[in-house]
Order: sequence, then C-alpha cells, then structure tokens
Amino acid sequence: MLALATAGFLLCFWAWALLAPLGPTLRDDLDLTSFQQALVVAVPVIVGSLGRIPVGALTDRLGARRMFPLVAGLTVLPVLYLGHLADSLAEVLIGGFFLGLGGTAFAVGVPFVNAWYPPERRGLALGIFGVGTGGTALSSFTTVQLADAVGPSFPFDLVACLLVAYAAAAHLLLRDRPGRVVPAGSLLARTTETLRMPATGQLAFLYAVAFGGFVAFSVYLPTYLTTAYDLGRSDAALRTAGFVVLAVAMRPIGGWLSDRRHPVPVLITSYATVCALALLASFELPLIPIATLDFLAMAAALGTASGAVFALVARLVPPESVGSVTGVVGAAGGLGGFFPPLVMGAIYGAADDYSWGYVLLAVTAGATAVFTATTVRRQTR
Repeated sequence: MLALATAGFLLCFWAWALLAPLGPTLRDDLDLTSFQQALVVAVPVIVGSLGRIPVGALTDRLGARRMFPLVAGLTVLPVLYLGHLADSLAEVLIGGFFLGLGGTAFAVGVPFVNAWYPPERRGLALGIFGVGTGGTALSSFTTVQLADAVGPSFPFDLVACLLVAYAAAAHLLLRDRPGRVVPAGSLLARTTETLRMPATGQLAFLYAVAFGGFVAFSVYLPTYLTTAYDLGRSDAALRTAGFVVLAVAMRPIGGWLSDRRHPVPVLITSYATVCALALLASFELPLIPIATLDFLAMAAALGTASGAVFALVARLVPPESVGSVTGVVGAAGGLGGFFPPLVMGAIYGAADDYSWGYVLLAVTAGATAVFTATTVRRQTR
C-alpha cells in the first residue's frame, strides 16, 4: 500500500510540475511578459495547494481507494489539453488551473499511509511517502529534454499514459485499512472543525517554513546562483537539482528520527540549523564550493523538518481527521514556497543585494525553533 501510494503521489506531482520547465519556451511561443510567464507557473501551484483542503476532507470521508484513482484519472484531462489544444495564454491558464488537481494527491496519500501503520512507524512511512515530491524534480529533468528530442506534446502524452495506468492499478489494488473510521458531518462542518483545532494552525506554520523553504529554494536558487556567482544556467540547474534530491531523500530520515526520539527535538534542531546556515549565506560566501555546501546542508535540514512535521501530525491528530488536517497543512506548505522568491526578487531589485533576504529567513527559522520548543512542545504534552 505504501509503494502504491508513493508511486501515485510521484506521478501526480510529475504532472503538476509539467508547466514550470516549459516557462521559457511558452514565453517565446506565446510572446509572454515576465509577469505572464510567472503567472503560468504559479497557477497550478496555488490551485494544487489550496485544493488540498477539500480533497483531504473528502479523503477522510470517501477513502483513498476512491480518491487516488479519481485524482489521477481527472488529472489526465488537463495534461492532454495542455499538450494538444492550449495555444494561447488564456487556454494555458485554464489548463494550468485544472492541472493543479495533481498537486492535491498529497492530501490523499498522507491519511491513507497514516492509517496503515502503527504510531511508532508512521514517521518513517510518511517520510517514504514524501519522496513522491521528487516528481517535481523528475519533471525538471525530463520535460524539456523529451520535448526537444521527440516533440512538444510527448511529455504530456507520456505522463497521461502513466496516470491512466496508475488509476487502473489503484482501482484494482488499493485497499483502505479495514475498520477505517469515517467522520460524520458535512464537508463544510468538518473543514470548519479542522480549522478550529489548535494543532492545525501550529502544524501548518511549521510546514510552511519547512516545505515552503524547500519549494522556494528549488524555484529561486538557479536565479540566485547565476546572479550572485555568475554560474551558467546548466551549472546552476545541476546544483539546484542536488539541493532538491537531498531534501527529498532526507524526508524519510526526518520521519525515522522522529519515530526513534520525538518530532519536537528533531524539528528544533532542524530549524536552528536552517537559522545558522541562512545567517552564513547572508554574508554571500565568496567561494562557490563553500556556498554549495551551505545550501546542501540547508536542504538536508529542510527535508528533515518536512518529514518530522508529518510524524507530528500522526501524534497530534485523531486518525479520522488526518486527511482534513493534512489538506490544510499541505496547503500552507505550498503557499509557503510562493512568497519567498517574490521577497528575494524585491530585495535584490531595491538593494542590489540578497543579504537581507537570508537574514529574514534566519529570523523566521529561529522564531520557528523557539515556537516549536515552547508552544508545540506544550501541545504534544
């Protein structure tokens, strides 16, 4: 069940991220401005993040056995539309809006995996499931190359075929855990109740910093490296890929450490590490090897924290509400990665210097470590 859920998550995230690598191509083909190009890339991210709230609540009610094939199958439609029919800005934005559905798969898989594992093993299991976020890296590595080598529609056709195959396999093989508790009440009532839970806001904040930081770096690091260190695009992309892969690989480690000890000390250590490394980065390290090590260490800390947050979800949230809470927390993580690149760009535009952006990151991470050590620790007791 864990393998099936992780495979589905990876494929849906691969589809969700199809437009981002094609941003420069779409800009040239459709004669887009920089803002329009950013909007094309941002729409699936925003929809996929906010869409996790209702999808998580529906998963609590209907179960992942119905929701995983449904999400994968419906995502095929915007994938094929974008690959074959969309040839204007408005059409690409419409396709991107519905492509955001692929990003909601996260809120389907977390409650499903959480239900199948005992409390002492949920951290590692959810960390392994989180490796599915590597679907975004898979899209970055393959989309442009496949489009150039075979044809512009081929990446979309390939992903659509894989999604159809997965939807069929999930329908036949996925099974919700026997005895799963189905919550009562309407979708609106359960969502309202979820938002009122103290743990929901706390977990959303923790994940917005951890996973949001990962998303922000994966988006903005190529720009930073080419601007601050005069690296070529391919070199900057390769270093960013290393950042993404390491962060994704550390999610299971964060979950495993949380199972062995407790999520709170793992989170405190991770956020404190990010704080120290961000302060170091604010000095704009003169040697690229040292800067590379600094960013890779930050990737490891952010990935560890992302895994630990969902180990904490498994401890603080009743099983029948995990999907609803995961939807809110996952939305916060996606939105948390949307704003930092805008802040970094604004700071560089105003001061011709990135230092204050990293100082803000350090302050945020340090405050999150203190918040975890005080408020969150009391909540776990």
